[in-house]
Amino acid sequence: MSEPVTVRALTGPELEAALDDVARLRITVFRDWPYLYDGSLEYERQYLQTYRDSPGALLVAAFAGGRLVGASTSTPMEDHAEAFAEPLRQIGLPVESILYGAESVLLPAYRGQGLGHRFLDLREDHARALGRRHVAFCSVLRPDDHPMRPAQYRTNDAFWTGRGYRPLPGVMAEFGWKDVGDAAETKKPLQFWIRAI
Repeated sequence: MSEPVTVRALTGPELEAALDDVARLRITVFRDWPYLYDGSLEYERQYLQTYRDSPGALLVAAFAGGRLVGASTSTPMEDHAEAFAEPLRQIGLPVESILYGAESVLLPAYRGQGLGHRFLDLREDHARALGRRHVAFCSVLRPDDHPMRPAQYRTNDAFWTGRGYRPLPGVMAEFGWKDVGDAAETKKPLQFWIRAI
C-alpha cells in the first residue's frame, strides 16, 4: 500500500522551490513509453525556466511522505514555447484565452487513486481564475508498430475524453527530445487536445 498523498497547488516561490524535484520526476516518468525521454537535470532546468518566468504558472504537486510523487504543470499559452502557440494561432484560436497544460507525471505506485482528476480539477480552477476560456495540452504520437511499444499499453484518451477534452483534428505541434538509446534529439509530433471551461 502506498503512503497517503496530499495535493497542493503551488505558485510563485513555492513553485520555484519544487522545480528540481519536478525535473527528477519528469526524467523518471517520461523515460517510459510513449515518451522514451532520455533526460538530464541540466536540460530540465532550462526547460522548466518557463515556470520561473511566468507569473501565471501553476504546479499541482502530489506529495507522499514529504516526497514529490506527482506533478501537473501549466502556464498561460503565450508564456509557453512558441512551437505550441503557433498551431493554435493558425486555426484562429486566441492564445490569450488558453491555459496550456504542459505535463502531468505520476509515479506508477500512485496511479489509479484519482490523482489525475485532481490534477485537472486544479488546473481548470486556475484557468478560470486567470480568466481563460480553454485548457489545452498535447499528447505525443508514436507509430503503433514502434519496437519499444509495450504489448499491453493503453492510451489516456478515454480518461481525457471523459473529462470533456477533445483532440483538435489536424492541429499538431512538434517538439524535440532525445529518446532512450538514441544519440541525438529528434522532433516528435504532438496532438493538441482542448476543452472549453
